[in-house]
Amino acid sequence: MKKLFLLLATVLLLVLAACGGSDNSEGENGSEGGQSIETIVLADAGWDSIRFHNSVAQMIIENGYDYKTEVTPGSTAATLQGLREGDINAYMEIWTDNVKEVYEEAIDAGDIEKVSTNFDDNQQGIYVPTYVIEGDEERGIEPMAPDLKTVEDLKKYPEVFEDPEDPGRGRILNAPSGWAVAEQIDAKFETYGLDETMNNFMPGSDAAIVTSLADAYESGEAWVGYYWSPTAVTAMYDLTLLEEPAYDEETWKETRGTEFPPNDVVVGVHKDLPEQAPEVVDFLSKYETSSKLTEEALTYMNENDASADEAAAWWMKEHEDIWTEWVPEDVAEKVQKAL
Repeated sequence: MKKLFLLLATVLLLVLAACGGSDNSEGENGSEGGQSIETIVLADAGWDSIRFHNSVAQMIIENGYDYKTEVTPGSTAATLQGLREGDINAYMEIWTDNVKEVYEEAIDAGDIEKVSTNFDDNQQGIYVPTYVIEGDEERGIEPMAPDLKTVEDLKKYPEVFEDPEDPGRGRILNAPSGWAVAEQIDAKFETYGLDETMNNFMPGSDAAIVTSLADAYESGEAWVGYYWSPTAVTAMYDLTLLEEPAYDEETWKETRGTEFPPNDVVVGVHKDLPEQAPEVVDFLSKYETSSKLTEEALTYMNENDASADEAAAWWMKEHEDIWTEWVPEDVAEKVQKAL
C-alpha cells in the first residue's frame, strides 16, 4: 500500500511539473506568452544613412540585449511592406512624407508603430554645385548659370546641363527607380514644364548619383540632380538647393509643385515587436540623432573608405554620452566592452 501511494504521488508531481506555469510562460529574451523572437530583422532601403543607423542599432541589440540581427535589403515599397507583414521587425529611417499614404495607412491599420523620431532637420530636392551659379575663383571656374535660382529656371539651361546622349537637351538626375521620391520628381517635371527642354534621367542606384556628381565636381563641370541631407555628399561638397514655392499641402497633393514637405524621419517597428522584445523597443523609443550627427558618420565612411559597421563603431566611441542615454547602465557596459 505504501509503495502504491508513493507511485501515485510521483505520477501526480510529474503531471503538475509538466503543466505548471503554462499560463505565464516566458519565451527567450523575456518575451511573454510564447511570443519569443531570436533574430530581429532591420530594413535596408538602399542609402548609407539607414545602413549606418542599422549598424548602431545592431551593435546595441546584439551585444546589449543578446539577440541576433539580420538586415533585409530592398526598395522603399518592398521594405515597408515587409515591415507591415512582419518579415521585417524594425525600420530605422522611415521618411514619413515621402511615403505618407502608405505610412499613415499602416499606422492606422495597426500594422506598424512609430516608436521615435530619429531626426527631423533634413532637406531634400534638386541640387547644383554652387560654382554653377557663383563660379569658383580659386579653381578658375566662371559662373555657368548666374541667374539660376529655382527648379523651374532649369528649363532655360539645357545647354549648361547637356545630356551627353541627347545633344540639345539637358539632363536632370532623378532619384533611383523604386524610391518613392522618384514619382514625386516625375510630377515636378510636368508641373514646372522641365520636360520641354530637359530629360528625366533615372539612375540605377544612389551610388550612381554619387559617382556622377563626384566626377562632375572634380572636373568643375555642371551637374544637376536630386539629393538629400544628411549625407556624406552634402557634407563634403558645396551644393545649392534650388528654390521652389513654399510648401502648401493642397498644391503638393495636386501637382507636387512646391518644396518638399517637412519630413520627420522616424523609427518604426512591426506591431508584434513590443511584445516579442519589449526591452529592444524601449531602447528604440529613445533613439534620437540629427542630420549633423548622422553626417559625421557618413563623412567618416567616405573619407576612410569605411563600412557602415566601422562608422558605427567609430561614432559610438565619439558620442558615448549620447547613445548610453538610450539604454540601461548594464546594457551600456556590455556594448562598451564589445566596442
